[in-house]
Amino acid sequence: MDFGEFTGQVTHRLELPGTGKSVRAIRATLMTLGQRIQKDEAKDLASSLPMEIDWYLTGAVREHGERFDWHEFIDRVSEIEGIDRSKAAYHARVIIDLVASIVPESEIQQVRNQLPEGDDGENWDQLFSLVDSGGWGDAQEAQTGGGPQPTDESGGDASA
Repeated sequence: MDFGEFTGQVTHRLELPGTGKSVRAIRATLMTLGQRIQKDEAKDLASSLPMEIDWYLTGAVREHGERFDWHEFIDRVSEIEGIDRSKAAYHARVIIDLVASIVPESEIQQVRNQLPEGDDGENWDQLFSLVDSGGWGDAQEAQTGGGPQPTDESGGDASA
């Protein structure tokens, strides 16, 4: 998948008005993920992505391996993207699902291993909830009129 296809998929899945907003969403999610995971893992994950996008995991990140939880992740994505937390969580899930459809499954598992789920509120499994539910598919898109709908950061329906 090249840059145009990747950004086109993000534009379509998130129903964004154009490539600029899509690139901002991609940058926000992948830069923040790159800050959280170790440098070697960021390079491994980036190696399967389009060159213009892999940079957000590696070159755009000053410090890898920072320790922060799911809530801080969403705060950072929200701030970079300039949207509310609920939309930021949804955007991150959709982008991670697209990444998971491109990279080897072992790479996603290695990322997940660096984002532990625990009793302390980490809640990292939320980032992979779309991946875990089977990912973005034609049937899902047809049923919802555009794919999975945004949920709040706790996993509930944001429109409720």
